[in-house]
Amino acid sequence: MTHIIDRRLLLQGAAGIILTATGAKAMNDTSYSTARKPGKITGNGVGDFDFLAGEWKIRHRRLKDGTNDIWEESVSGATVHRVLDGMGSIEELRKPDGSFLGMGVRVWLPQEKKWADHWTSAANGVVNPPQKGEFIDGEGVFISDEEVDGIKWLYRGVWDKITPTSCRWHQSSSKDGGKTWEWNWWIDWTRVS
Repeated sequence: MTHIIDRRLLLQGAAGIILTATGAKAMNDTSYSTARKPGKITGNGVGDFDFLAGEWKIRHRRLKDGTNDIWEESVSGATVHRVLDGMGSIEELRKPDGSFLGMGVRVWLPQEKKWADHWTSAANGVVNPPQKGEFIDGEGVFISDEEVDGIKWLYRGVWDKITPTSCRWHQSSSKDGGKTWEWNWWIDWTRVS
């Protein structure tokens, strides 16, 4: 039992470090339109990511870097913890051998009524700026931006097809301000426990 408590404290401490490392600028990014019809908010903010708590088997289908038609498929596992009474969620993503791929940290920002979804890769330890968003009409839509070679790219991550035993996350990118989107990553989650 002590190792579970120690692990939870370690994860909560890591979440605090990640949020501190991102700085105030990342927490105040401009919101971007996702060109979706307005809808009622179906999430309550606090607790929106509770569906993700538990153990998961994950299937990835990701567009190979530098290509537009070569897809790579892989499997992984994840353990997701509900923290801060539903104001946070911490995901540990693992390779099939148990080694870590990375960590997702999601935190509810009550002043903005949005979630900040951060990702850190085990390969480099860099905390990416968050994708920020909310759950509308049963989907969680999250947007971030990045400048690459003088071009402003938007990235959109979407949580959908949420059931008690499964869900899906997919990502697309846009270099025209969100007018068009190109899919580059699909992840199907199946609950183990």
